[in-house]
Amino acid sequence: MRRAIVLLIMLMFFAGISFSQTVINDKVDNILGVYLGEQKGDVFKARITKAVDGTYKGQIFWMKNDRQPNGSKRLDTKNPDKRLRHVPCDQVVLFSGLKHNPQKQCWDGTKIYDPQRGFTAKMSARFIATDTLRITGTVMGLSGHFVWKKIE
Repeated sequence: MRRAIVLLIMLMFFAGISFSQTVINDKVDNILGVYLGEQKGDVFKARITKAVDGTYKGQIFWMKNDRQPNGSKRLDTKNPDKRLRHVPCDQVVLFSGLKHNPQKQCWDGTKIYDPQRGFTAKMSARFIATDTLRITGTVMGLSGHFVWKKIE
């Protein structure tokens, strides 16, 4: 009988740990989804996905104005990596390697790419409302903030 009680207590303890970890991971993964963003007149949709290593990736998959005046597809012409200048504007990877930082209660640890200006900035992101993600990019101590609205 005593063994059964000890076993039951251990089972409840480990189940509690497993459950609490699931709840934490669900909060961490709240960043996953589709977002609507706007930057200097460019309206876009970006998808945040989770990589096998547990980090997050953000990539544009739709732009309201994805064409040049001549009708051709807009490309990532300002990319500092010449090999990526042929990538269509609606396929640009904005960041990868983003990690959840529980101490700061945000996601950080990577850089975000700005295709309008062709440079990267140190990135952090946090929810300022249930469906509103505030992204901060910092270069040499100067920060800019962008708000993405979660739509899926």
